[in-house]
Amino acid sequence: MDRDFVERRDDGFYLVGSRVPLDCVVREFREGQSPEAIRSDFPTLSLEQVYGAITFYLGHKNQVDDDMAARERVEDAFSDVHPAPPDLKEKLERARRQSQTPQP
Repeated sequence: MDRDFVERRDDGFYLVGSRVPLDCVVREFREGQSPEAIRSDFPTLSLEQVYGAITFYLGHKNQVDDDMAARERVEDAFSDVHPAPPDLKEKLERARRQSQTPQP
């Protein structure tokens, strides 16, 4: 029995029954991550869903790549118009360090 793992929504492809965009799984797959490693990064997904997403990507590579490239262009255009405050990265890093420091 065939099962759909990916669905098209208004703003892109998503894994069925989740809020995880296909882009996230594809990026990790392109970086050489194993399905098991990808699964550990997205605990709401089953290993079957990760394999299904990768299979969908490989079968629709041109369409997914085009969709991802279009989304990246929109994100870049937004960043050009609305740049992040220069000290944002420093503030986030400081907050991350503080959250990892044991509290008495």
